[in-house]
Amino acid sequence: MVKIAVLNQKGGVGKTTSVINVASYLGKSGKQVTVVDFDPQGNATSGLGIDKESLSSTIYDIVINDSSLTDALIETRFENISLLPTNQQLAGAEVELASADSREQKLNEALKDHVTDFVLIDCPPSLGLLTINALVAADYVLIPVQSEYYALEGLSQLITVIQRVRETFNQNLKILGIVLTMADSRTSLADQVEVEVRKHFEDLVFKTVIPRNVRLAEAPSHGKPISEHDRWSKGAKAYKNLTKEILNRVSN
Repeated sequence: MVKIAVLNQKGGVGKTTSVINVASYLGKSGKQVTVVDFDPQGNATSGLGIDKESLSSTIYDIVINDSSLTDALIETRFENISLLPTNQQLAGAEVELASADSREQKLNEALKDHVTDFVLIDCPPSLGLLTINALVAADYVLIPVQSEYYALEGLSQLITVIQRVRETFNQNLKILGIVLTMADSRTSLADQVEVEVRKHFEDLVFKTVIPRNVRLAEAPSHGKPISEHDRWSKGAKAYKNLTKEILNRVSN
C-alpha cells in the first residue's frame, strides 16, 4: 500500500483537483485507490459525487471516536475508487485532537490494517494537527504549486514541517514531488514561475504541468473526475501523464 499526502498550506492551488484526478487515473490503470478526504471543506467528497449531508459516518468518527474504518468507507461509482468522506464536523477535530493521547497517530492507526494499492490523502490548507496526522500516516508527500507570482512563498516552511515530521514521527516520509498547476500558457509569468521552481527544486518537480483548463474547473461541480467529464481535454491529458509519472516514481 502506497500512501500519498497531497499538501500545500495555501488554499486554491489545485490540491483536491489533483487528488480526485490522480485517483481516477490510478483506478483506470487497475489500482485499488482509497481517497481520504481530510479537509473539513469536504471538496473531495462532493467532487466524487457524494452528498456530504447524507453521511452517517465520516473520517471524523474514525479519528475522534475510534470508529471502524469500514463504517465510513464508501464505494464510489468510479472505477476502483473508494472514499473516506468528510463534512464540516471535521473542522472541530483540530481542537479535539489537541488533548488526545497519541494525537499525531490517529490516521496512521486507522489505516494500519486497510488493504488497498493506493491511499491519497487530501490535506487541509494549513499546517495543523490534521495535516501532521496525514504526514505521519503517509509514505510520500505530493505538493501542488500554483503557477503564479508567489509560488515559492511558503514552500520552504512546508518542507521544514515535512522534515520535522520525518525526524520525529515518520522517518520513511519522502517528498514524491512538486507539480505545477493552473498554468496559463498565454502568459510569460507561468513560464517564469516554472523556470524558478525547477531551478530551486530540480528533479523534484514533475515534468507534467497541469494547465488552467475550463473543463477541469467544471468537473467537480458535476461530481466527476475529468476522465469522466471530458477525457479529451488538455486537463485530462495532463493528469493522465502526471499519474504515469507518479507510478514511475513510487515503483523506483
